[in-house]
Amino acid sequence: MERLAIHGGPRVRRTPIYYGHQCIDDEDIAAVIQVLKSDYLTCGPAVARLEKKLCKIVGAKYAVAVSNGTAALHAACYAAGIKSGDEVITTPMTFAASANCILYMGAIPVFADINSETYNIDPESIEEHITERTKAVIVVDYTGQATELDEIRLICKKYHLLLIEDGAHSIGTVYKGMQVGNIADLTTFSFHPVKTVTGGEGGAILTNDENFYQRLKLFRTHGITRNIKLINSKIGCEDGHDGSEDWYYQQISLGYNYRITDIQAALVTSQLNKLEQFKLRRQKITVKYNKAFADFPGIILQKEIPESDTTRHIYLIQLDLDKLIVGRKDIFDALKAENVYCNVHYIPVYYLQYYQELGYKKGLCPNAENLYERIITIPLYPAMSDEDVDGVIVAIKKVVQFYLK
Repeated sequence: MERLAIHGGPRVRRTPIYYGHQCIDDEDIAAVIQVLKSDYLTCGPAVARLEKKLCKIVGAKYAVAVSNGTAALHAACYAAGIKSGDEVITTPMTFAASANCILYMGAIPVFADINSETYNIDPESIEEHITERTKAVIVVDYTGQATELDEIRLICKKYHLLLIEDGAHSIGTVYKGMQVGNIADLTTFSFHPVKTVTGGEGGAILTNDENFYQRLKLFRTHGITRNIKLINSKIGCEDGHDGSEDWYYQQISLGYNYRITDIQAALVTSQLNKLEQFKLRRQKITVKYNKAFADFPGIILQKEIPESDTTRHIYLIQLDLDKLIVGRKDIFDALKAENVYCNVHYIPVYYLQYYQELGYKKGLCPNAENLYERIITIPLYPAMSDEDVDGVIVAIKKVVQFYLK
């Protein structure tokens, strides 16, 4: 006997569909197998190939691949010279790593509010939070849509601040004709399984600054180098070695083991061959959702800015609670009963217990807090069939309609 939905009647979908899922094909599997049969599982040529491909795609001069997106953010903060006591402005509507990386450096996260229509960090709020201690701004391309980068770059230039772009959601996005990854001083990507392209895990930092590039490479590998030009001959070579030996190395700074494996790098490189394909499919699904939910009672959609040719990572619906007889949890649970498994992106960072214990209080960013109470992330990934998309639309309309006042 068919199970019933939470409010009665048959389920819209017979099988579950989730908010995100990796898309792996035979070419990806073959790329990984090739590495597994090679001499190098890590510290090999696949990493360099990935970095070269990333530079070619986004147009940046330098890329440094690392073990995950959080490592990429940490490395970017290190390269930027963020230190204890500095303040760094960021958004609360993001995964915790966008703020944690500031704490890793002993610096202070300062949360600016979002634009209530685009959900990205508000340039005016950024400027309001700048002090003499502000060192950098970390923007997040929330859902994949680029932030207002021109305005934010002008603010950073005015106050002599570095701009770090957390592009975990936005690889493939183009802002005013420029690829994300070739705009900010430093841009980070994530290759987590639900992202547009994946390596299982993995991340990268893109920059056009050679000094940042050299610092990033050291930070990724414990601060250890074989480059004799970087070694202080009065200290590093006082053991009688001149640095010409193949096996010789020195540690010249304090870094981390943030290396990406060749296995991961090969998978990401293969996935990048399909980046445009993934982008177009995500855009097609987004257009279908936009058309279905535009002006639908009880649902508010994210405003899309024309400057951003967006590779959409996640799709949100915002519930118009004034028109509903229940809150978000009831809608969320009802969709789950329809076999549509959603998520929420994100709990504002300063709501998290750790940040509350650091002294952050609710009420800092009213727009972000209001949005958080109302958003649901619905399924979006390239392998969704048209039937899948239609099923999600039918389920959401059914549930929201049921709970309208």
